[in-house]
Amino acid sequence: MARDYTLHGTPAPHRIDYRAELNEQQFAAVTAPAGQSLVIAGAGSGKTRVLTYRVAYLLDNGIAPENILLVTFTNKASREMLDRVQNLLPIETNRLWGGTFHSIGNRLLRKHGDRLGLRQGFSIMDREDQKDLMETVVTSSGVDTTTYRFPKPEVLGEIFSLADNTSTSIAQVVKGKYPYFERVVEGIEKLRELYTAKKLETNNVDFDDLLTMTLRLFRENEDLLDRYRRTFRFILVDEYQDTNLLQSELIELLAGPEGNLMVVGDDAQSIYSWRGANLKNILEFPQRYPRPGCTRSR
Repeated sequence: MARDYTLHGTPAPHRIDYRAELNEQQFAAVTAPAGQSLVIAGAGSGKTRVLTYRVAYLLDNGIAPENILLVTFTNKASREMLDRVQNLLPIETNRLWGGTFHSIGNRLLRKHGDRLGLRQGFSIMDREDQKDLMETVVTSSGVDTTTYRFPKPEVLGEIFSLADNTSTSIAQVVKGKYPYFERVVEGIEKLRELYTAKKLETNNVDFDDLLTMTLRLFRENEDLLDRYRRTFRFILVDEYQDTNLLQSELIELLAGPEGNLMVVGDDAQSIYSWRGANLKNILEFPQRYPRPGCTRSR
């Protein structure tokens, strides 16, 4: 946990002169002590630079690459940061856990999905595959979709996805976003159950399952949660203002109440509200962690 590590600020043994390469705010964020840190980084403030140098700083202080989890919103961003780290330090970074929420979830489910009923080699459905499977489920469900307006398969997928990503019920999602379907909410709920069962039967997962099933994996398997809390000694998350409730729950579960968690974001913008992004995740971070090191990078 956080108390297991002391990050030294003495530059003598370092291979990078952090003070020379970073401005004052960036240096404070990069060299923050172990624990929880919230870094507010507006446009043009060098957010990517902060994350890149933070990873380098951890490695420079003897933290093993496999003990670092770097979560980004695109694979491109992850590759770019790891390439920059590689250019900064003569350390092989392929052992570092870097990627998007979904790619990290996929990696974990490939290792442990059998605990949730997944079989080796499960497939990840794209939107077209998801629509086809949904149509199959609707056809065989016995749910009356003709006597009153009923959502089409792709809309059902949107409803299920929003419920997953906001950790809310189907009824709440329908009432808030699709009130014209309130009369058929029971049918929608039944179809979700059937769709979930069909995915497991056919050894398929959809994009949202990569997060919901990973969260469930850790909630239902304390031994795995303990194992990965010890593995992910330092967790860094980019664009935290764009995380939804599901993503923040997963990260904060893995970090634990005393873990080393640094989240970076811009509280003035959020571009994924359509996917359930919750700005409260970043705004209320100091309340969830009573003594975070809040650092503003400009």
